[in-house]
Amino acid sequence: MWFGGMLVGVVLGAAIGHDMWALGAAVGAVMGWLVSIKTRDPATMFKELSDRVNKLSAELTDMKRRLHAMEAGGRAIADPVPLPEDDMPEATASAFDDQDLSGTFESSVPTQWSLPIASAPPVVPMKSKGYAERPVAAHTESTPNPVIQWLLGGNTVVRVGVVILFFGVSFLLKYAYEHSHVPISVRLTGVAIGAIALLVFGWRLRERRAGYALTIQGGGIGVLYLNIFAAFRLYDLIPATPAFALLIAVTGISALLAILQDSLALAAFGVSGGFLAPLLTSTGQGSHVMLFSYYLILSLGILAISWHKAWRILNLLGFGFTFVIGGIWGAKFYGPEFFASTEPFLVLFFLLYVAIPILFARRQSGEAKPYVDGTLVIGVPLVAFGLQSGLVKDFEYGAAWSAFALAAFYILLASALWRETKARLRLLSEAFLALGVCFATLAIPLAFDGRLTSAAWALEGAAIVWIGMRQQRLLARSFGLALQFLAGIAFLGDVDKGYATTPLLNGFFLGCAFIAIGGLFCSAYLDRRRETAKPWEQVVSGLLLAWGALWWTGGGLHEIERHILVEFRPTVALLFLVVSAAIFSLLSGSLSWQRARWPAYAILPLGALCAWQAFLQQSHPAAYLGFAAWPATFALHLWVLRRQEGNDAKLQYWLHAAGLWLFAFVASRELGWQIDQAVDGKPVWPLIAWAMIPGALLALITSSRGRAAWPVATNTESYLLAGALPLAIFIGVWTVFANFTSKGDPAPLPYFPFLNPLDLAQGLVFLTLAYWLTVIRRLDYGNMRGETTSIYALFGGAAFIWANGILLRTLHHWAGVPFQLDIMLRSVLVQAAFSLFWTLLALAIMVTATMRAWRNLWITGAVLMAVVVAKLFLVDLSDVGGIERIVSFMGVGILMLVVGYFSPVPPSAITKEQADAS
Repeated sequence: MWFGGMLVGVVLGAAIGHDMWALGAAVGAVMGWLVSIKTRDPATMFKELSDRVNKLSAELTDMKRRLHAMEAGGRAIADPVPLPEDDMPEATASAFDDQDLSGTFESSVPTQWSLPIASAPPVVPMKSKGYAERPVAAHTESTPNPVIQWLLGGNTVVRVGVVILFFGVSFLLKYAYEHSHVPISVRLTGVAIGAIALLVFGWRLRERRAGYALTIQGGGIGVLYLNIFAAFRLYDLIPATPAFALLIAVTGISALLAILQDSLALAAFGVSGGFLAPLLTSTGQGSHVMLFSYYLILSLGILAISWHKAWRILNLLGFGFTFVIGGIWGAKFYGPEFFASTEPFLVLFFLLYVAIPILFARRQSGEAKPYVDGTLVIGVPLVAFGLQSGLVKDFEYGAAWSAFALAAFYILLASALWRETKARLRLLSEAFLALGVCFATLAIPLAFDGRLTSAAWALEGAAIVWIGMRQQRLLARSFGLALQFLAGIAFLGDVDKGYATTPLLNGFFLGCAFIAIGGLFCSAYLDRRRETAKPWEQVVSGLLLAWGALWWTGGGLHEIERHILVEFRPTVALLFLVVSAAIFSLLSGSLSWQRARWPAYAILPLGALCAWQAFLQQSHPAAYLGFAAWPATFALHLWVLRRQEGNDAKLQYWLHAAGLWLFAFVASRELGWQIDQAVDGKPVWPLIAWAMIPGALLALITSSRGRAAWPVATNTESYLLAGALPLAIFIGVWTVFANFTSKGDPAPLPYFPFLNPLDLAQGLVFLTLAYWLTVIRRLDYGNMRGETTSIYALFGGAAFIWANGILLRTLHHWAGVPFQLDIMLRSVLVQAAFSLFWTLLALAIMVTATMRAWRNLWITGAVLMAVVVAKLFLVDLSDVGGIERIVSFMGVGILMLVVGYFSPVPPSAITKEQADAS
């Protein structure tokens, strides 16, 4: 409906405007929109017409019944007299059912006809052949659009004729100016007399034919506007002072007539005619001072009417005409030389249209829910500041001082309004205060960079959403939400401009910050009022949360890139990001903004990203302020989890575990670097840090004291299973890796088997893993109770690899065998050592298995012994003459004899007591 109204307005405006068709189309669009936004839907109008037909049908039936009774005896009617059946023929009943007779009955039924009867009887419902009773529908209260009601209600033909007459007079005046030779003073005098006659005639009919009278008066007022302006502007028949005095008089008369007759339509018609007069008679030339002075008079008339009547559509008409036409003039004609003659008008228009919504709200302060005109409250400063920015664009810091002045004005106005009205106009006071804060925030960045129109959109959009949500106006909220995204797009379109050198206090960062604040405010406000918001608004709330967070992050990282040295950027960025994420957690609680808790969970991913970047750059974590950034990161990570404990249980389960992994990685990296710097020895020193830190963490969280303290106490499974399992796997893999890749050189210390950094670290790893497995089996985490054999096998294999690594490193350091796998495998000494060592291990395993009656363990030792025998004949036998081979064969043989004596057969559970006794 509103789009159709705008379209019709555009067509009419363009047709009327002729050479200035663009201006006419713009004004027509505004008029069409204002007329149509309040228009009721066809279903509602049809229902009201149907109810009206039913009511008139009942009244007609009642009158016919009374006439029938009078004809029967002329007596007073005391009881209802039924109608004869043939008084209501079937065709007539069908006509009442199927036709819309509202217009016919309205014009044909006398409204003042009274019958000489003693008392009014009750209404007899209409009954006819085959027709049931038709109940009269109850009238539904509604507030129709006053302009549409004026145009369509009553005698529509007359009212449309007045509108057409108004346009005809304007065309006649213009044509007469261009073609006619009749003295213009005579023509204008005749038109003025006709307009006055219309006014007088309409006033005399105000009691008998109120609707018709208002129509005639509106036409007369419009013609007077047109006539006076033509006499002054086109024909120079009257000087400026008398002309404007007459215009003031007509405006006053229009307002007075509208107030006396309580006619919004008359007021709107008079105001519209006044604003259209200079457009319809324009020749494309003239003084903007005169035009704005004339519009100032009309606006003063609207202000006077607002003092007595809360007519919103009248206020919107004045606002739309004034600022739209002023904006079009400024875009086409304004130059710096016009500043002195234009700025006062802009200030006066701004003050007038700030005062009008205040009067409007005061008129409605007695209502149960006082209404605040959000369109004017938000639209006036938005449009005025945009026009003001265009006027002062050639002045240094002009926009900044303008924003500062607006901020001071609105803050003082909010304070004064609150002191005077207290809670009666609380919503309006809050709106003015919000505007003051918005403009105050704009003043500083505008002083440093004039590229912040998009930031103004974001802040004003947030204010519109606030007002729209308080008043439950979906259109206003939708517009404010759309402004958030439009502001970002506009900012990106202007991003290639230069940057100020001042950190933070520059246009780019503050523009990003204001767009972020606008989006985040809208997200928080919608989230807190999810009960009254639409479902799609909750989706937009989540999008705006991500939108605001991205703009804030982008602006901060851009400042870090421009103002921080390269080597310090990663840690400063980490500090900025994790502190920002923690602030979101703080806001989620203090503002009851539940959705804001999600960005707070980003601390850990951000830390992991920075840690990996530092690792790739071969920089230790504590470098370049990392000593401050990383403790803050882990502290804020735990603070957020503690603060938001009870929410998002599954996510927090993994975040606790992942925090343990990241801490182990960062601390291991840092400890390894610090050890390497302190010892300045071989690579084994930094290598052991990768086992010490995870092993220490594993032991800490497994200990009874560690499990009793937060965060392990309330998240035991998260730490002991999900968090500890990757650490356990890592140090197990680290043991295999270290055995095959590290020589274990403890320089500057001498090498001793077992008593060197690498072997000690691996020994601690085995003890820690054994302790951890024992605890989680006891707590029954991960179904570990039935996995005893697998665990023993895993530990046995790892211990076997570790023992062989010790052997190889000892042969390298003490026997000089190069620590390279292919060379060691070809070494006779290494092979002989393997044979003897494996045989000793097999002996120990089998004897222990016999004593403990562990059959599976005995079989493991026997398999190892078989491997040794096979190795003797397949590998060691290749060099029979070597002393190493001889030692190998003899040593293995003697040891096998020992095995055969102590453990000749695999033990069984039946012989366990005998084995223990022996």
